[in-house]
Amino acid sequence: MSQAAPEPRKTLDPDVVAQWLARHPDFFVGREGLLQQLRVPHPEARGATSLLERLVHDLRGRAEQAEDRLEQLLESARHNEAQYRRTRELVLALLEAEDGDALGQALATQFSERFQTPALALWCPASLTDDEPTPPQAPRQVLDDHATRRLNALLDGRTSRCVRLTPGDWKRLLPHAPAPEQAGSCALARLTLGEPMGYLVLASPDPDHFRASMDTLFTEYVGDVVARLLVQLAPARHG
Repeated sequence: MSQAAPEPRKTLDPDVVAQWLARHPDFFVGREGLLQQLRVPHPEARGATSLLERLVHDLRGRAEQAEDRLEQLLESARHNEAQYRRTRELVLALLEAEDGDALGQALATQFSERFQTPALALWCPASLTDDEPTPPQAPRQVLDDHATRRLNALLDGRTSRCVRLTPGDWKRLLPHAPAPEQAGSCALARLTLGEPMGYLVLASPDPDHFRASMDTLFTEYVGDVVARLLVQLAPARHG
């Protein structure tokens, strides 16, 4: 009489085992020796390693990731603090300006020294400069129709924008500053305070200094401050 064939070896479903262990976290209590016998794949080399060594490796990796995230947060905090200090010094210098020309000079000096922006123009409507005893001095410029059309075209309906600046546009919009041979870049802001107050142009010969993807919140903030100061510093109109 022939013997019965042995039943096929049954294998537990790994997912079922994982679920069971998750429901019984105390399974290894009193079975510490079993923990030491468990072998798991090594994450960086062929072969297997002990479960405890694998846990130490994973924890070390998590600690390194946490340190990297902390360093990124610290670097962001340092950058924000430096930006705040530069902005504070800029605004304080603008508040000390006694007239429109001093305001323009303070803008140019602060942006050159603190924000690596070597060229700047402050375009004002004639209504703000007609009552001044002398013509505006660079970087202030008096708006004309051609400059207004070109600035509006570059802004393309926006309040502020970062764009490439061709040598031709540079010569027209920053006539007091030497134009680069190749295209540069600029940040533009429309100045308004209930009515149009002009335009602020921040320019660099570096085509990547002001990129289209950059946020323009800071430029708009400076424009808001400048617009208010232009009104305060404008000579009183007579008659």
